[in-house]
Amino acid sequence: MSQKSETDALIIRRHIIKMLELAGSGHAGGALGIADILAVLYREILRHDPQNPTWENRDRFVLSNGHTCPALYATLALHNYFPKDELWQLRQINSFLEGHPHENVEKGIELSSGPLGQGLSQMLGMSLAGRLKQLDNHFFALLSDGEHQEGQTWEAYQFGAKYKLANATVIIDRNYIQISGVTEQIMPLDPFADKIRSFGWQVYEVNGHDHQAIYQTIREAMTDEQPSAIIAYTTPGKGVDFIEAKFTWHGDAPDPQQARTALRQLNSLAGKLDTQYD
Repeated sequence: MSQKSETDALIIRRHIIKMLELAGSGHAGGALGIADILAVLYREILRHDPQNPTWENRDRFVLSNGHTCPALYATLALHNYFPKDELWQLRQINSFLEGHPHENVEKGIELSSGPLGQGLSQMLGMSLAGRLKQLDNHFFALLSDGEHQEGQTWEAYQFGAKYKLANATVIIDRNYIQISGVTEQIMPLDPFADKIRSFGWQVYEVNGHDHQAIYQTIREAMTDEQPSAIIAYTTPGKGVDFIEAKFTWHGDAPDPQQARTALRQLNSLAGKLDTQYD
């Protein structure tokens, strides 16, 4: 592990703020919260090649909770799937950066997502196809905790266990919020890990902002002989104090003044890493 993934996470968060401010709409809380996970995945874990995005042996990443896509777009731009300046077209007419991802493998977007609860099924279908084709790659999906209130998610867990899809790893953004409030008040999920284990999966738990822990946990999960789920505990809005842990920011975007305040806070974090970034 190097400092690069931590720098990447700051770049991703800064670009999320700018994108949402310019768009005037979007989902700040979850996007900021998953920046560390995506930074580690794309810098340290995934086998991918922006110069050859359709490479058959690439690892696949599926973003199931598609409303957090500003974090994915910022990550893909950082890794040169498309120019950074295209980020500022988020949610604009004729832009490929839609409010929920639309499949565009050339730009690094593996699958379309929108309605919650479908990403795990899609990823597991891909992983089974990969095994049948004898591909040497790994398949990842990032899910929200709230979409585990969807029955299809649990049907997918059954499917993964039945076919022993050891080439599949799920990462769950456990931030305890959804658009209408706190998950444990709306539809409780705990004991979350025990429920997933009961479906025949190996389950890990990790601090979703600790880069070293994220890296080590994913690497360990990838060696299992059964499908694995990683519950990553995150703070929605991480890095911006007036957004952190507030469910009201699940589906909101900063106005220009709020964006300036957020960027100042993120810029102050860059000094701690002794780095410059745009």
